[in-house]
Amino acid sequence: MNDARPYWTHNIRYLTVLLLIWFAVSYGCGILFVEELNRIRLPGSGFKLGFWFAQQGSIWVFVVLIFVYVKLMNRLDRRFGVDESAEPAGRAEQHDRPAAGAGEGETR
Repeated sequence: MNDARPYWTHNIRYLTVLLLIWFAVSYGCGILFVEELNRIRLPGSGFKLGFWFAQQGSIWVFVVLIFVYVKLMNRLDRRFGVDESAEPAGRAEQHDRPAAGAGEGETR
């Protein structure tokens, strides 16, 4: 159990930082700073930037943060040796051996 503590400490730290970023973007840009952001218009659409963040921006930021989280967790998993590509010891040898009885004395 002690071995898992540093892993989960990093994991919770990543989650906290990423959720704080999402909160700052969705609440800050969509509610608190909407008047200042509405002075800026999105090129090509004419939408006010504050309106865009309230309607679309926080969702897009959340999707980007999901990809960032996946990348961070893959790196953390490799660092702690728990990534999905690592096979437990002894499993690799089982894949190389044919199943018992396969190909031996088979008749039709």
